[in-house]
Amino acid sequence: MRKVLALLVVTLFVTSLLGARPVKAEETLTVYSYESIEGWMKEIIPIFEKEYGVKVRLVTFGDAGEVLSKLIIEKNNPQADVVVGIDNSYLQKALQADILIPYKPENAKYIPDWIIKDFDPTFHLTPYDYGAIAIVYKKDVVKNPPKTFEDLTKPEWKGKLIVENPLTSSTGMAFFLWTIGVYGDKWPYYWEKLKQNDVIIVKGWGAGWEMWDKNQAPLFVSYATDPAYAACEENSTNIGAIFLNNTAYVQIEGAGIVKGTKHLELAKEFINFLISKTAQEKLPLNQWMYPVNKEVKLPACFSYALNVSSAKVITIPSEELAKNTDKWLKEWRALMVEGKKPEEISPTPTSTAPNTNKTESSSGKGSSICGPGLIVGLAIVPLLLRRRP
Repeated sequence: MRKVLALLVVTLFVTSLLGARPVKAEETLTVYSYESIEGWMKEIIPIFEKEYGVKVRLVTFGDAGEVLSKLIIEKNNPQADVVVGIDNSYLQKALQADILIPYKPENAKYIPDWIIKDFDPTFHLTPYDYGAIAIVYKKDVVKNPPKTFEDLTKPEWKGKLIVENPLTSSTGMAFFLWTIGVYGDKWPYYWEKLKQNDVIIVKGWGAGWEMWDKNQAPLFVSYATDPAYAACEENSTNIGAIFLNNTAYVQIEGAGIVKGTKHLELAKEFINFLISKTAQEKLPLNQWMYPVNKEVKLPACFSYALNVSSAKVITIPSEELAKNTDKWLKEWRALMVEGKKPEEISPTPTSTAPNTNKTESSSGKGSSICGPGLIVGLAIVPLLLRRRP
């Protein structure tokens, strides 16, 4: 009897071995993004890893512009599977570089149509959050804040405005495009005024926030949700925000699959996960942006955010962005870094003019001197307590 039982056990063991699925080595998904996204990623990546039995390797760079540059450099030998944080300001550059695979995730059905239409209907990048750029200040420091772009060029604000570099920061790029949307092909003359008024230019949002938070300058290009951050995290209503000229530039951020990925199916699952309710619910209090998933309820403190529906939303047609973005950036560098005059850089005439529309959603939404303008922050470690691109 014992021999029969022993034979039966051996038979079952061998059968199970023959019928078992081969064990795959644990997959690792490599995700490129900007540094200040880590708060959100640290909350959601463990959930994804547990659900799919994989590892996610998050590789961060200073800002979204640096992330995109890295992907373009690696185009012929891609090291990333997924990129998170390319916004509408850099979208056309990413598409022209041909570094992304189009993929429309199942959870895209939860994204409002206006966001998809305004961002990327081809789904080379899937939107995961959005928010409006604004000028922020501390109410106990600034009693009478500027209300227009021209106000920022007045003597009382000389050396008092911090702006991110559009060459390296998506926030800075958004502000740059905001000025182009307002001034059209006359934008170099406006930026010349800012330069003469000693505008402070920093590498990225984190460096700018740190300077502003230490009261090194009272005005800062940041986000309309900053008052919500103060209310939630500091129980304070001291942060104010302004839409200049009663206009707003809405920044939409997206995630995409890198062309050449060796983990295509897993990359698809990660994109889908980013816009799931599970991941999106953890976005507002980490990103301080609005989640795209319309089923996610916003924290109560977001009622303190500057409501973008009260402003006229500035847009620049995607075809103009595709045609002119690189040239605009070269011209900005020539003007602000190389010290040339607006007349010397010969901006390309475009049809870009104040294109304004009411938003469809009530919720959105060490230093060296180069001429009079200051280029600051290359040696400042970005502040990672909050997320900003």
